[in-house]
Amino acid sequence: MTTSPTAEGAGFSTVRAWIATAVLSASLLVIVMDMTILNIALPAMSADLEPTATQLLWIVDVYSLVLAGLLVPAASLADRWGRKRMLLVGYTIFGGASLLVLVAESAPAVIAVRALLGIGGAFIMPTTLSTIRVLFADPLQRARALAVWASVAGLGAAIGPLIGGFLVEHFSWQSAFLVNAPLMALAVVAGLFLLPESRSSDPGAWDWLGIALSFSGMVLLMWSVKHFGAESSLLVPEGWAAFVAGVALLTLFVRRSLRQERPMLDVGLFRNRVFTGGIAAALGSMFAMAAALLLLAQWLQAVEGSSPIRAGLQLVPLAIAAAAASLAAPALAERIGPRTVIAGGIAAAGIGMILVYLIPGELHYASAVVSLILVGIGMGALAIGSALIMSGSPENRAGNAAAMEETSYELGSVIGVALLGSVAAVLYRGQLDASGALDTLDPTLHDAARESIGSAAGIAEQLDMPELAARAGAAFTESMQVTSLIGGIIMVAVGALVYALVPAGTRIDAKVDAAH
Repeated sequence: MTTSPTAEGAGFSTVRAWIATAVLSASLLVIVMDMTILNIALPAMSADLEPTATQLLWIVDVYSLVLAGLLVPAASLADRWGRKRMLLVGYTIFGGASLLVLVAESAPAVIAVRALLGIGGAFIMPTTLSTIRVLFADPLQRARALAVWASVAGLGAAIGPLIGGFLVEHFSWQSAFLVNAPLMALAVVAGLFLLPESRSSDPGAWDWLGIALSFSGMVLLMWSVKHFGAESSLLVPEGWAAFVAGVALLTLFVRRSLRQERPMLDVGLFRNRVFTGGIAAALGSMFAMAAALLLLAQWLQAVEGSSPIRAGLQLVPLAIAAAAASLAAPALAERIGPRTVIAGGIAAAGIGMILVYLIPGELHYASAVVSLILVGIGMGALAIGSALIMSGSPENRAGNAAAMEETSYELGSVIGVALLGSVAAVLYRGQLDASGALDTLDPTLHDAARESIGSAAGIAEQLDMPELAARAGAAFTESMQVTSLIGGIIMVAVGALVYALVPAGTRIDAKVDAAH
C-alpha cells in the first residue's frame, strides 16, 4: 500500500505544499477559462464553419457530457495509478487537443477536439482537488488552500471572456483554443518538478461494469436535460427516454456500489452530514446561479450593447468579490463556524439575485453592481463547501469526494441552465408576442426573433427597426429579472438546507478517519 504524502508526513514541507497548490490552481485556471472562452468564440466559429443547428449544439455540449461522464472513473484511476501521473496525462491531452484545432476545418472535427478537451478536463479537475486534500494534513491549512483553489476558479470564469474577446477580435476563433497549448506545456514542466506523487492506500475495487453504468447514466442524464433546455420544453419524448434510462443506470450503479465491500465510488460518504451539506451547497448553488449569470452575460451584450470585452470587464466586480470572499472564508469560518459562513454566503447570493428583480425603474448595469457583488460573495463562500466536502471524507476517499463535488457543480449547472433557461425563454417569447413587435415580420424572421434576444437584436439592426430592438430588450430584461427572482428564492432555500444539514459545532479543522 502507498500512503499519500502530506505537508506533515513523508517529509513534504508546507512551503512545497503551497507551491504545489499554486501549480494545481494555475492549471485549473486554464480549464475554467476555456469553458467560458467558447461562448465568445462561438459566433466567429459558426460564421467560418457554418455548422448545422445539431452540430452547433454538439460543439457546445460534448465537452460537458464527456467531462461529467468520466469524472468518477478518472478520479478512481488517479487514486490507484497516481495523481501526479494522472494530472500530467490530463495536461498533455488538453494541450494536444487544443493544438488539433489547427487542422479542424469542419464542425465534426471541432466536436472531436471538444470531446478530447473533455477527457483532459476530467483527468485534471477532480485530481487537483484530491491532491490538495492529501497535500495538507492540517484541516485549517487545507481549507485555506481550497480557498485559493476556489478563488482562482472564479478568476478564470471572469477573465475567460476578456481573453477570449481579445483573441477573437484581434486574431481568429482558433486562437481561443491555441492559447491553452503553451499554458498546458508549462503545467507539464512545473508538475514534473513541483508536484508530489500520491495514491490512495485503499482505492476500492476497479469495476468495469460500474464504469459503464456510471458513464452511460451520467451522459444520458446530462444529454436529456440539455435537450429539454435546447427545446425549451419538457414535452420531448426522446428527452424523457434518455432521462429515464440515465436515472435507471445511475440507480443500478449506486445499488451496485452499496452492495460492494470495496466500491469504486463510496456513496456511503453521504452518511456524513458535513459531506452531504457541502455537496448540497455545490449542487444547489450552481443550479440557481449558472442560468442567472448566463442570462446576465447575454443581457449585457444584447440589451446594454456591451462588446464581449466590455461585458467581461463589467463582470469583474463579481470576480473580485468572489476572490476576496473565498480567501476570507476560512478565517471567518474559524471564528463563527463553517455552516454559518457557507449558508450565509449562499443566502447573500440569493438576496443579490432577488435584488435584480426588485430594482425600481429601468434596469441598468450600474444598478446591478450591488447584486453582482453579493453573488460574488456567495460564490466565494463555496470555498468552505469544498473544505466541508474534503474534511467530511477520509484521505483514502479523496478521489471519490473530489469526483462527487465536480459532478455536483457540472450537474447543477446543466440542470439549472436547462430548466431556468427554459423558464426565461418562455417568459421572453410571451412578453415579445404580447408587445406586437413581431406582427410585421415575415414568418422566418418572426420565429428567429422569438428564438433569442441575439437574433432579435440582429434582425432589428438589419431592418433598421429600433422599436423591435427596444421591445425585445424590454421582454428579455423582464424575463431575466423574473428568472433571477426564482433563482434567488432557490438560493435562499439552499442556504437554509445547508445550515440544517451541517451539524452545529462543525469545525473546518476537524479530522475524519477512514471509519467514516
